[in-house]
Amino acid sequence: MTKSIVCFLVAVISQNSWSQNQERTVINGKITSNTNDLEGVYVVNAQTEAMTTTNASGAFSILAKPDDVLVFSSIQFKENRVLLTCENFTDLNFTVRMNLVMHQLQEVVIKRYDNINAVALGIVPSGQKSYTEAERKLRTATALDATANAGTMAGGSISADPLLNFLSGRTAMLKKEVEVEKKEFFMKLLERMFSLEHFVERLKIPAEYVKGFEYYAVENKQFTTILNSKNKTSTEFLLGELAVKYKEIIAGEGK
Repeated sequence: MTKSIVCFLVAVISQNSWSQNQERTVINGKITSNTNDLEGVYVVNAQTEAMTTTNASGAFSILAKPDDVLVFSSIQFKENRVLLTCENFTDLNFTVRMNLVMHQLQEVVIKRYDNINAVALGIVPSGQKSYTEAERKLRTATALDATANAGTMAGGSISADPLLNFLSGRTAMLKKEVEVEKKEFFMKLLERMFSLEHFVERLKIPAEYVKGFEYYAVENKQFTTILNSKNKTSTEFLLGELAVKYKEIIAGEGK
């Protein structure tokens, strides 16, 4: 019995000694997650402090050996620690699952000075709505429509049909102008909030597709509502989701 215990202890000590003295070799692997943005995740060997980062497809290579601990970390993922085994070095599909960090938005306090405005200064009467140039043109055209209709109902001797036909086409055109004006406003707001480098380097949108992506984003009503609130954190979060969908679209066009 004693002899068996001694043999067992010798075997364990030999195994530990072999593990400690074993030379490190390159281990290849890949991270996976619920996002396509897998580039730039840090991979650190906790024993040697050797470090590398993942490429665009999430692949990585690093020197290690069994019983080493690899630490995976990034601003968008929760930290993950993996204890390496012998099987990991022979596994051609060695993958590590990463979970996205759900950032909770902090309270945003916006200071407003509503008491200083055109109404308070007596420039504009209280309760009067302000209009953009395109909205003023549209309001004028629709007011003329109403006036022409009223004249017809009153039994005017002059036919308003030619005028109404003209105005109906003009009104449709002016409505389009209002929509274009709004989109141009959101485009400028988006470009002031985020630089070209953000779209290319952070969102991985090809430079030649950035302008198209901006148009794609401002077509989304949920996005323009958040964009108009000027909450950069919320805007950036939704912009990232739209970027993933947009890259899938342009990837499909290339097939």
